[in-house]
Formats: sequence, structure tokens, C-alpha cells
Amino acid sequence: MATSLQEHNTISSPLKSIFSDFFELTKARLALSVVFSSLAGFLIAADEINFDVIFLLVIGGYCMVGSSNIFNQIIEKDSDAVMNRTKNRPIPSGRVSISVAFLVAVFLTMIGVVVLYRINATTALFGSISIFIYACIYTPLKQKTPLSVFVGAIPGAIPFMLGWIAATNEFGIEAITLFSIQFFWQFPHFWALGWMLQEDYEKAGINLLPTKKKDKSSALQTVLYTIWMIMICLLPVSGFTGGLHLSVFSAILIGIIGIVMLYFSIQLYSQMSTNSAKKLFNASVICLTLVQTIFVLDKYVLWI
Repeated sequence: MATSLQEHNTISSPLKSIFSDFFELTKARLALSVVFSSLAGFLIAADEINFDVIFLLVIGGYCMVGSSNIFNQIIEKDSDAVMNRTKNRPIPSGRVSISVAFLVAVFLTMIGVVVLYRINATTALFGSISIFIYACIYTPLKQKTPLSVFVGAIPGAIPFMLGWIAATNEFGIEAITLFSIQFFWQFPHFWALGWMLQEDYEKAGINLLPTKKKDKSSALQTVLYTIWMIMICLLPVSGFTGGLHLSVFSAILIGIIGIVMLYFSIQLYSQMSTNSAKKLFNASVICLTLVQTIFVLDKYVLWI
């Protein structure tokens, strides 16, 4: 009996390690948050809930984001090895070889494109564009210029829009608005992260802050981009965004959420501290989730 239990543990331990490394390579928490954005975009656009499409969007979306993250870690293996927050990742730690990681990334890319193509060709196209920009342009630029944040914001903003396209197979003002919300949200989000971890990033020659410094100018730009994000979030209440609607009540709720995030941006500007950057970073994550949730609830609760 003891031998059988020992054999079971011997088998389960490697399997647990394999799954753990896979989820770490694909950055599971980040990937799931991206999938959530896609689902929110789909639900906002859909005239009826098609669970087959939802399933395809979840699987295809996770594969595409996961493959992007693996390509990113392959390219950044050397910089990851010198940073405290990344040195224990599967590739720099030596638990997963570059060749194995590359094969997994290619496999996930192929699955992702095929699955998203089953929804429609436009969804697969934008998913492919997202991978290309993230892995081939954004990642190499990170060690060259802070403008990489602007480039990285493009694939980072596609998921919210992708859900709309999956539901409608149309790229119009509605999809552009959803894209813009997540595009402008990323600047305070990633600049707060860059502020928090600047010393660690500097070890790898990476600087995400717009001026490369923890100064008033970087903090002020964080405030300004937060204001832009709030304005775009509220644009659908005007009626100028086609089929993308927002009730006055939901606009007020989103406005309040935006003001909270703006408060933490202003706190960073006034305090210039790592702690205030951390609060802004956490607030930004909560803010985007709540905004997307309210957009969905607005359609299914307030517009029926």
C-alpha cells in the first residue's frame, strides 16, 4: 500500500510541475484577464448568447495570449534571468528549454488561429496581428525605448474589441471605442508598474516610464491618460458610437469608478512614491474589470 502511494506521488509530482510550468509560461492570470475582456466585448455586442462561440473565444483567446507570453519570455530570457521578479520563471531557471517553449508557443498559435477562424476570419486576423505586434515589435523595443509601452498598448487593447468582432464580424466605431478604452487604460496601468519596479527593470535595461525617470512629468502623463480613458469610457452615453450604448445611470457609475482611479493617479503625482504607484496599479486592475462588467450589465439589465 505504501509502495503504491509512493508511486502515485512519483507520477503526480512531475505532472504537477508540467502544469505549473505551462501556466507560468502562458501567464495564466494575465491570459484569463484578457479572455475576460474578450468575453465582455462579446456579451456587449451579441444579440443572443451563443455558447459555442463563447467556448471558441475562450479557447482561442487563451491560446493566442499564452503563445504571445511564451514568445515574449523566449526573447527576454536573458533579461528575465537578472530580474528578481522573473528569474524563477521556467525558461531562465532552466526548468523548460527554449526549444520546448518555442514548440509549445507555435502549437498554441496554430490552435488559436484555427479556433478563432471558426468564429470568423476577422477575429482570427486581429488575433494574429496581436501576437505579431506583441512578440515581434513590442518585446524587442522594450530595451530600446519607453515608446514600447505605446506599441504594446495596441495588442493589449485588442481583446476587448475582439469580443465585439467575434459577435458581429464587423469592425466599426463600436469596436474602435472598445479598443480605445483599453488602449488608454494601459498607460496609467503600466506606468504605475514601471514606477513600482523601476530598479528591477533597470537591471535588464528596461524602462517603461515615459521620461525614464520617476519625475513629475511621468506622473503628470499618468494623470492625463487616466482622464482620456474616463472620457472615452463615457463616450457611448452620447449616442455617437453606433450600436454601442450606455445608459446615463451606468455612465454615472463608470464616472465614479474613473474618478477613483484618477484620484490614485493624482496621488502618485503629489506623493511620487512607490506605495502610491502600487495603489494606482491595483486600482487600475479593479477599475477596468468594473467598467467592463458595467457595460455588460447595462445591456442585459438596463436595456431590456
